[in-house]
Amino acid sequence: METVSLESFTNSAQVLFFEYLPNFAISLGILFVGLWLVSVITKTAKKIMLRRDVEITLSTFIGNLIFWTLRILLIITVISKLGIPTTSFVAILGAAGLAIGLSLQGSLSNFAGGILIILMKPFRLGDFIEAQGVLGSVKEIRIFSTVITSPENKVIVIPNASLSNGVIINYSANGTRRVDMVISVGYDADLQLVKTTLNNIIKSIPEVLAEPQPIIYINDLGSSSIEFIVRPYTKNEHILKVRSDVFEKCKAEFNKLGMDIPYPIQIEIQKEG
Repeated sequence: METVSLESFTNSAQVLFFEYLPNFAISLGILFVGLWLVSVITKTAKKIMLRRDVEITLSTFIGNLIFWTLRILLIITVISKLGIPTTSFVAILGAAGLAIGLSLQGSLSNFAGGILIILMKPFRLGDFIEAQGVLGSVKEIRIFSTVITSPENKVIVIPNASLSNGVIINYSANGTRRVDMVISVGYDADLQLVKTTLNNIIKSIPEVLAEPQPIIYINDLGSSSIEFIVRPYTKNEHILKVRSDVFEKCKAEFNKLGMDIPYPIQIEIQKEG
């Protein structure tokens, strides 16, 4: 009886083996060819995006999205070819995706913000921006957050959801910036001579741009001085140097001309008793 059962089991196994062998072989072939095609398609898509100067963060994200989407579709196709029902598998996958989405609402909003930043491009890597109350250079644009480095060399990570919904000031977008300065002189100074001196100082600094033309005008008649607004234009990387050079040369030239740079005078009144 046991021999008959063993022979019957062996025969059934052989029948099943030869019956499913073609499907197994075809599924295996689909798997290997599919993996190769997924790799080729992903690499080709990344190359096309690089040739079209697509943002590196966006091209990497889209490449990964294509890679995993095609892999999931390939796995479903292989499972279906083996004769395994895929309806339950797809339902479980959808339920898992819904559960994950509900539990990661904050992360998904950051993800959506990252996509908006990458697509709209309010700033790029290396830009100097002001956002969410902080200043810094953009070092990395991630899918969920953006990393900037402050002038004090602090690393600041800002969630993309708040960044994409807030005000962003990009100081590097145009490549040049205006340097705003206030120079004060005494009331006894020759105003025309001050203007000429300031104009000569600005023209003597190589980093100052000829266009747009620098702006020099009187801004205010203060209690102890006359304020001149001085606004030359320069490239982003020369802002601090231009500012320093203007102040240094103003001090030297004003000393030569005998003009004082006024400063507030505090008078202390002592009470008797």
